[in-house]
Amino acid sequence: MLHTPGHTLESTTYLLKDENGKDHAIFTGDTLFLGDVGRPDLAQKMDGITQDDLAGMLYDSLRTKIMPLADEVIVYPAHGAGSACGKNMMKETVDTLGNQKQMNYALRANMTKAEFIKEVTDGLLPPPTYFPANVKLNQEGYQSIDTVLATGAKPLNAEAFELVANRAEALILDTRQPQEFAKGHIPNAIFIGLNGSFAPWVGALIADIATPILLITAPNKAEEAVTRLARVGFDNTIGFLEGGMEAWKNAGNEIDTVTSIAATEFAQRLSKETLPVFDVRKPNEFASMHMEGANSTPLSSINDFLSEFSQVNTAYVHCAGGYRSMIAASILKSRGIHHLVDVQGGFNAIKATNTIPLTDFVCPSTL
Repeated sequence: MLHTPGHTLESTTYLLKDENGKDHAIFTGDTLFLGDVGRPDLAQKMDGITQDDLAGMLYDSLRTKIMPLADEVIVYPAHGAGSACGKNMMKETVDTLGNQKQMNYALRANMTKAEFIKEVTDGLLPPPTYFPANVKLNQEGYQSIDTVLATGAKPLNAEAFELVANRAEALILDTRQPQEFAKGHIPNAIFIGLNGSFAPWVGALIADIATPILLITAPNKAEEAVTRLARVGFDNTIGFLEGGMEAWKNAGNEIDTVTSIAATEFAQRLSKETLPVFDVRKPNEFASMHMEGANSTPLSSINDFLSEFSQVNTAYVHCAGGYRSMIAASILKSRGIHHLVDVQGGFNAIKATNTIPLTDFVCPSTL
């Protein structure tokens, strides 16, 4: 066991040796990721310790405990792409330490501690609101997963679902595919699909982990949704809609929709008039390349931009591939903003049209 403080004071890396005592692999937890390192600003601040102090500890941990190991040592991190514990992790799940020394910015051999602190702390987004609550849960204890599943994966017919939703003032969470949600959903439901960074976005966008949640899922996906919610501390799921949206429609209940168009149609409309476009990707994605004239309104802080959406007749919304823009559309609709058009396929599809002007210029004040 190697004590590697930095992400937190107690961060630990486990070194696995083979039968001959040779270093074989390291399980780095939140100390070293593939392409990144653990952010130093999430720990509870104690005794006046700052994020810069923790970043300095992380620099020392990497250089005295991990980087001296042989290049062929295998790295197994605790998280991958999409986790809020780092800034820009790779999608791969395993690599050699030697390759990370070559391509991970934080492991540059000639990097000073001051440079490391600056680069590691630069561009950190606010931590998800559920982090402090999860720390408290870890300290005080939480319900058994069997108890959580027994309550959360309980099937409710359409009548019972509506009754429970009203009585409990529950949040209705739709976990299907983005375009399924667009074609028909329960009014005021929030979309966060299972086939994406489901749990991190739930944690980032639903402020209170005690919120009672009712689920809309694809067939046989309720237990998975309840389990993944519980992993980030959301243990208060109280049932799912048996039979899904078909059951809701067959009961004669109201449905809502999101207008969603192909990028080619979007390009045609844009060629005829100037359209208000809202890009809900992360600031660094926007800075890398974006549509000329687009507004940067990151999903993680979408509620801060409600007035901007309200001031236009029709708001065209996109992300990178269509997942986050549908989340944004569902949140905006729940806030009473319905004049929205989702661009299917997001920026990837927009770029592929080869007809829409793009730029990488960003005014510093927008970031």
